[in-house]
Amino acid sequence: MTSCALWSLLKELCQGLLKVLRRSDHPLCQSTCLETLRILSRDKRVLGPVTTKEGILTLAGLARIHVVGHDGEPLEEAQSAEEERVVVEALKCLCNVVFNSVPAQQVGADVKLAEGLCARLPSVSSSHHEVGLFSLRLLFLLSALRTDVRGMLQKEAGAVRLLTDILERTLDVRWVGPYEAEAPKPEALPISSENNELAMEALKALFNITMSDSSDEDNDHQLRLIAGIMRHLLMLKTHTEDKTEEAHSHTINLLSNLPVRCLDVLIDIPVQGGMETYGGKNMDVVQILLDFMEKRIDKGTNYKEGLTPVLSLMTESSRYHREIRRYLKAQVLPPLKDVKERPEIGCTVRNKLVRLMTHVDMAVKQGAAEFLFVLCKESVDNLLKYTGYGNAAGLLMARGLLAGGRGETQYSSDEDSDTEEYKSAKPFINPITGHIELPMPNPMEEMTEEQKEYEAQKLVKMIDELSRWVFILSQLMIYVIKIVKMVKYNKIVFHNCIFLNYILFFILCLFFFYIVLTQQSDLFFVIIFHCFK
Repeated sequence: MTSCALWSLLKELCQGLLKVLRRSDHPLCQSTCLETLRILSRDKRVLGPVTTKEGILTLAGLARIHVVGHDGEPLEEAQSAEEERVVVEALKCLCNVVFNSVPAQQVGADVKLAEGLCARLPSVSSSHHEVGLFSLRLLFLLSALRTDVRGMLQKEAGAVRLLTDILERTLDVRWVGPYEAEAPKPEALPISSENNELAMEALKALFNITMSDSSDEDNDHQLRLIAGIMRHLLMLKTHTEDKTEEAHSHTINLLSNLPVRCLDVLIDIPVQGGMETYGGKNMDVVQILLDFMEKRIDKGTNYKEGLTPVLSLMTESSRYHREIRRYLKAQVLPPLKDVKERPEIGCTVRNKLVRLMTHVDMAVKQGAAEFLFVLCKESVDNLLKYTGYGNAAGLLMARGLLAGGRGETQYSSDEDSDTEEYKSAKPFINPITGHIELPMPNPMEEMTEEQKEYEAQKLVKMIDELSRWVFILSQLMIYVIKIVKMVKYNKIVFHNCIFLNYILFFILCLFFFYIVLTQQSDLFFVIIFHCFK
């Protein structure tokens, strides 16, 4: 049997399963058909019958989702375990179909599938865990794949408020202030695995929805509530370290979408109090973000997706909030004392970030450099003090600050004080490498007079050979240029122009091969000067 015939049979099987699902009202038969359809829906080539409006409406009806164009009585919530199994399997099928089929995504937008899911969100809880989990996952897929659905969810369906309520319920948030949640007790149990799964799906859906324009100040209250919940989530623990890191990663991604003006909720905790050194602000969450960043750096893999979000979040919050910048500066760039080693050598956070400034990935390199630049209040002199000119050259060139100066952002006028050790060592620091270099040994110090005379004669011989090559190659290039000009102005005609091209190509290869072999990069400019003078 050919593959085309097999796909045709599978499409007919999908069509037959949909017919059975429309006619049968027995939960066991429905769940069996849906399980088969779920397996088939993983293959994009057999999805034709399911991606139609009729197919999507059939699955939405079995999933108990209110959609436009559904005929019949209002759908009730599932009552028995068998009925709930049917709802879950229908939701799984919808997830596969929407993910694998663009026409199904269009049909889902036309019948307002996302609005129907929003109507179910208030009833999402751990008592019907799988129904809530796959409802949130389907909402995440729709909001990720359709920008129009994303905007509708934010402006019309009130999805931000509904998802925020889910996070409050699953994370057991108890407010003790306008945007301050009660701190988790040390003896508190970790988040249950079911609540953690619901919270992660809600965070992913919220991330998609908040990618739309969130600059409207009327939404500040809702966005600050989200920031308060994110602060609470960063303080919580799950059953495993990997799950905790995953939760922190989704939290950081969502915080990166919020307006930077709303991030003061992370440190402004009036009830719990803070540190007098930083204006009474609480820096616990900032330290958690810093620890998360260092952990991601130590992993050494997937920097672009795993590290750049937290770098961007800390950069923007440091640029906007003075207390956050001061705290991070004290932790990442403490006053210099020992400058005997290069800035990129060592195991401190500063050393790790300086190493990233020369990373091969442009996003990682720019993120690390921008973060350190903001911590230095966008002062070129301060940045060079901690990184050296060689590591910072890329950032300075991109910003047009190779000659020094400051960035465009205005910072407080308080000056950084240098330690006595740094002041005494500053005159001896190499500004390119950013550390004190040991004096290079004199290669002629231990040579005898005979050895010195031998090296001098060897140098004279090399200079003489180089001058001869310069003369020969320059004359050769002059004749080549004259021949090219004569051919151009038809003063000389070659019957075989291809042969002339081969000659020119051979001469140029010989010329450049010699330059590379002798590592005389200046020779090129010398010969060009002789040719055109």
